[in-house]
Amino acid sequence: MNGKADAVVVGAGPNGLAAALRLSAAGLRVQVVEAAERPGGGMRTEELMRPGYHHDVCSIVQPMAAAAPFFREFDLASRGVRLVHPEVNFAHPLDDGRAAVSVRSLEETAVGLGEDADAYRRLFGPLVEHGTDVVDFFLTSRLRRLPTRSVPQIAQFGLAGLPNVRWLAERYFDTEEARALLGGAAAHGMLDLSQPLTSALGMLLSMLSHHVGWPLIEGGSQRLADAMVTALEEQGGEVVTGHHVTDLREFDGVPAVLLDTTPEAFVGMAGDRVHEGYRRWVSRYRHGAGVFKIDWILSEPVPWTNADVRRAGTIHVAGDLEETIAGERAPNRGEITDRPYVLAVQPTVPDPTRAPDGGHIFWAYVHVPHGSEVDMTDAIERQIERFAPGFRDTVLERYTKNAVAMEAWNPSNLGGDISNGQATLWQMLARPVPRWNTYKTPVKGVYLASAATPPGPAVHGACGDNAAQVALREVFGVRHLPPLRPALR
Repeated sequence: MNGKADAVVVGAGPNGLAAALRLSAAGLRVQVVEAAERPGGGMRTEELMRPGYHHDVCSIVQPMAAAAPFFREFDLASRGVRLVHPEVNFAHPLDDGRAAVSVRSLEETAVGLGEDADAYRRLFGPLVEHGTDVVDFFLTSRLRRLPTRSVPQIAQFGLAGLPNVRWLAERYFDTEEARALLGGAAAHGMLDLSQPLTSALGMLLSMLSHHVGWPLIEGGSQRLADAMVTALEEQGGEVVTGHHVTDLREFDGVPAVLLDTTPEAFVGMAGDRVHEGYRRWVSRYRHGAGVFKIDWILSEPVPWTNADVRRAGTIHVAGDLEETIAGERAPNRGEITDRPYVLAVQPTVPDPTRAPDGGHIFWAYVHVPHGSEVDMTDAIERQIERFAPGFRDTVLERYTKNAVAMEAWNPSNLGGDISNGQATLWQMLARPVPRWNTYKTPVKGVYLASAATPPGPAVHGACGDNAAQVALREVFGVRHLPPLRPALR
């Protein structure tokens, strides 16, 4: 970069890169500093085992990249980022060869739920019809402003989403299939499903299945990270990799510093510039369950008993709702279960480009106690074998990461927590500390721009974008949102 940066972003995950692009759109000189050797954070794609087999190490299915206002403005297609859609967005196999499935069509999904069809239409129909307004309100308002559009639907989402998922499932549905489908979506949140607000994530992800689908990025999630880096560089910005920031004094004289990091990392970098009150609040911020992750290379597709599951991008391997609830209760209580909730993805079903011709890869993780070093390989594969007999015979090679290894791979995954803090009701309202503007820190010109701020985890870029807008207003006097610059043709 020629000359000193106007703004520095620490961390090149989706939020950090989104912040950098918004700042750059305002004409600022922006530098992104990343500790890893490649940008992308949770969106990195690697050849973990064999050349030509491309594994997403963390984030893989991207409904928010399709739905979020930042990425709609970024315009993925114009940047050469192609979304690929499976025929079945997500499936939940049950015993006796049954399965509940969610496809793009709300009507087709409802019909597949038999006697719960009308209830499914009643719950999700209004949300899907007003999907863009619902998404935009919860990603951009930080719950601080009253909605101006789709008020009844947003209110319905808020009221129905506040309780725990068992309450919502039993209130609306009678069949095991419908209840399992909702519970499996809710379990993405990594919470004990008896917690309030677990209904909200189940509703949101189910709604997105019909609103925009549950697509993958052709070739791997790294393609999105690389497109964001290219866009920044085209605008004169710079991404520096392999540099671990430990002290904010490194950026003395830079007007704005935005951190796509954990709150704890900020406190460590700031040292005695952070007052004791803020430091105490950060010490109370809770990181949740970790993950144990497996990537496989297979000789053939997973031999699911149910044919519809073979067409799915995502599979929730967890039995009925009660088993899903039990599977998520255990890690949040510091316990290990032999029947975990397995979140699995079949990347080469919608995207054969991720492996050589005729090759197949498979991706899965389970939630484990925070910081656990337990090896869950056997438990995961037994759960898959339960619904896909013969699965282990298809395994050519596997690559595992326990919760400790997940943190080593990405320091923002403290204890293996890929959400950068529990998404409990309190921590969604006061994330990471109880301040009106939680992007601001006690250090002048320094802002948090990670998933530890509202609206929380997922590849939507909103945390970084929102933080950048605060910095633009407070540091640079930019009152009107600068539009992202279009792709160079």
